[in-house]
Amino acid sequence: MTATQTPITVKIGTRSSQLALAQAIEVKQRLISAHGEDTINIEIIEISTKGDRILDRALSEIGGKGLFTEEIEQQLLAGDIDIAVHSTKDMPTILPDGLELSCFLPREAPADVFISNKASSIMDLPQGAIIGSASLRRQALIRRMRPDIEVITFRGNVQTRLRKLEDGQVDATLLAQAGLNRLDMQDIITSILPVDSFPPAPGQGVICIESRQRDDAVSTLLSPLNHKDTVTALGAERSFLAALDGSCRTPLAGYAYLKAGALHFHGMILSPDGDKMFETRRSGAPDQAQNMGKEAALELRKQAGQSFFADWS
Repeated sequence: MTATQTPITVKIGTRSSQLALAQAIEVKQRLISAHGEDTINIEIIEISTKGDRILDRALSEIGGKGLFTEEIEQQLLAGDIDIAVHSTKDMPTILPDGLELSCFLPREAPADVFISNKASSIMDLPQGAIIGSASLRRQALIRRMRPDIEVITFRGNVQTRLRKLEDGQVDATLLAQAGLNRLDMQDIITSILPVDSFPPAPGQGVICIESRQRDDAVSTLLSPLNHKDTVTALGAERSFLAALDGSCRTPLAGYAYLKAGALHFHGMILSPDGDKMFETRRSGAPDQAQNMGKEAALELRKQAGQSFFADWS
């Protein structure tokens, strides 16, 4: 940069929780590393969302995933911020006109973790124990494993949920391993749930960046941050989600990963009570990721039958 050039200013919009800020800071650090601190000036703008403000009801009762993004996307469309940083698992498959998910960072650990001071695992909890979780996927998987356990809706950020656990409102809770890693809170993990038997939500563990379509300057800035293997895996996971019309009313799991040059995918749908479960596994060429996710969803729809969805959608 010459003496006459001034740094480019980039405004990052994010939710205001500790985890959301940690994710925004990671994006900031990666941008500086890619372009140099003398060429870019980054501001982090905290934005309150409806999903953060309303904590006394399940997401499915107040509008679903878009509750964590709507206010941020409004500022993005208005030009008040240049990019928005999100957890990919919170993102609907249909975005507002004019916006796109333009960048995905390398995936952190995809697993869920069990946290309790009363047992080492879900199976070790005493009969009738109470687990708190806001995720319908986690609730359904827990009920499938332990029908005797009471599962209650348990919303709030990481610190809020841990405080409720410490206060004795529940005997255990589940959180995403990736979030705890990003907060450097690995020491609170009691045990890690295997992704093979307790698969994660589509996009879990991945930070994504949303931007305005046809914003060439922003696209150029983000290009070095985009992680090819993560993009491939999410192609399968998000097409699976879209084909099932996945939302916060849908207990489903989807996880894809690359190994030995092939893409492997595991998809699952459950009834909210965990009584019924259908799953599929498949492998194929990475360039067929989106087809793989869509075909997996169609297979599960056929296995389950339309009445399965009508019963609880």
